[in-house]
Amino acid sequence: MNNTRILINNLKIFQGINQNVTNISLIFFGTLLLTISAKVQVPFWPVPMTMQTFMVFLIGATYGVRLSFLTLAAYLFEGAIGLPVFAAGGGIVYLVGPTAGYLYGMTIAAVVISYFADKGFSVSYIKTLISIILGSILIFALGVLYLGSIIGYNKAIQAGLLPFIPSELFKIALAVILIPTLNKILK
Repeated sequence: MNNTRILINNLKIFQGINQNVTNISLIFFGTLLLTISAKVQVPFWPVPMTMQTFMVFLIGATYGVRLSFLTLAAYLFEGAIGLPVFAAGGGIVYLVGPTAGYLYGMTIAAVVISYFADKGFSVSYIKTLISIILGSILIFALGVLYLGSIIGYNKAIQAGLLPFIPSELFKIALAVILIPTLNKILK
């Protein structure tokens, strides 16, 4: 593993600080950003969007495999114990309810994006696009599959995928512009 390919390892602010303290701080910061991004709704067509998947893309592209997994797992844990970290609150019901597949998909997507970032995919716009699209597909595939098992697959596609495509494309484009650009600036 080439640690210089992970963006967070290139920040001078973390040099000389105990790695455990850094990791715990980054996990806390990541869960805070995920919480804020889940709560803030941006007017968009055809449905309002949150920036939650965008934050998953950023965490995946900047944190590294282990740290991104621990961050998303901590986020799910915070929600499971009742902290209001999800869009409409918190509690174990969110981890078994209709949106659970999206939450688990975000965790897997962050790890997959991190894996590709470790392979150098976060320094090129095209490679970043590939990893981010793959992450988005994972989020929506797991989300729609789980939601479909509850309400039926046609309804899940109509309610849990199609209305979100325009906003997801916007977030993908934003991430693809931002991630390689930050890599170039910080190296």
